[in-house]
Amino acid sequence: MTEQWAWFVGVDWGSEEHAICVVDAAGTVRGERRVVHSAVAVADAIAWLRTLTGVAPPALAVAIETPRGVLVDTFLEQGFPVFAINPKQLDRLRDRLTPAGAKDDRRDAHVLGDGLRTDARAFRPVTPDDPQIIHLRELCRIEEELQAQHRRLANRLREQLVRIDAPWLTLSPGADDPWLWTVLRDAPDPAAWARLKRRALVAVLRQHRIRRWTADDVIAALQQPRLAGAAGVADAVALRIASLVPQLLLVHEQHTATHRRLERALEGLAEGADDEPREHRDVEILRSLPGAGRMVTATMLTEAAAAIGTRDYSMLRTQSGTAPVTKRSGKRLYTVQMRYACKPRLRNALYYWALASLTLDAAARVYYDGLRRRGATHARALRSVADRWLRILVAMLKSGRVYNPLQPRAAQAATA
Repeated sequence: MTEQWAWFVGVDWGSEEHAICVVDAAGTVRGERRVVHSAVAVADAIAWLRTLTGVAPPALAVAIETPRGVLVDTFLEQGFPVFAINPKQLDRLRDRLTPAGAKDDRRDAHVLGDGLRTDARAFRPVTPDDPQIIHLRELCRIEEELQAQHRRLANRLREQLVRIDAPWLTLSPGADDPWLWTVLRDAPDPAAWARLKRRALVAVLRQHRIRRWTADDVIAALQQPRLAGAAGVADAVALRIASLVPQLLLVHEQHTATHRRLERALEGLAEGADDEPREHRDVEILRSLPGAGRMVTATMLTEAAAAIGTRDYSMLRTQSGTAPVTKRSGKRLYTVQMRYACKPRLRNALYYWALASLTLDAAARVYYDGLRRRGATHARALRSVADRWLRILVAMLKSGRVYNPLQPRAAQAATA
């Protein structure tokens, strides 16, 4: 590292103010400065760095805790090589300079700059993401937020229906069906449910393409006797339903629109030209794997963009949590446990990918059953299945081929 750069800049970033420390190749602090979070102040700080060091931005290595943000984007745009470090690792580096545990922004900036000088392997280079990947990442997170909001609102609606022993729960136990929301939007009052017209129910069921229930089934369920609540409860429930249903319908509409935009974004990546970044060719490979649907593919491309781009299997399994953590002390204590320090979105995507693949891929099912017979728990076996898929994925990305379950058997037959 010191052979490439003679100057190191540590940046302790904040929402309103940043601390900057400049360290030379010998570890001497050559300058410190506090910078207000504004375009003018950051521009002045960059000019100060160039004047202080007498070199251009590519000759100054910048260390910071976060790999993204407008401050990081500004440094990258100006040509600075930027390196990020996990805050927990920074805490360990801080102990070298302050064993008493002292901590402040100025000292953290010094630790960042000096840590990059001496322990460059602990830092990872920051590269700007492709604009399409950034767009896809936001769509994934919007859809995740909408799904969580949908569950919360549906649970609140179900709670109100339980209060009055509503017959709707026999038709939609989770109260999470859009056709039910459409009916309740026009008839939130429980007293009006028994008087619903058959023609209106037929129209709603046809609109939402519901075939498991007919209008006669719905009417029969509504006419069943139910427990009577206290006076005033039905009116209170009607008020709640009238408030919740419009929110549910709006969230459902936004979720459907986001789903379509996400699908179009993946198609746009798959149709990329040959001279574009490799992510544009990785979509088809990812989607060819059993169980890797739309959300899994999008999450892999956005949350593990660097690992997929470099075809780094070790980084993939570490970020996704499939790589176990080994702890050993002396001769007696030796444990291997699940890795918790990982990206939660990536871990969840791999979990559902591995779970779905058990019903879609015979080899994955055999592998899972073998682990279970040897005493592995369900979650432990799924992590191993996910790790197996990561090995296959990296091999496919390196070769540029889509998944073919018959290819290994064909190769074995050819060499037999």
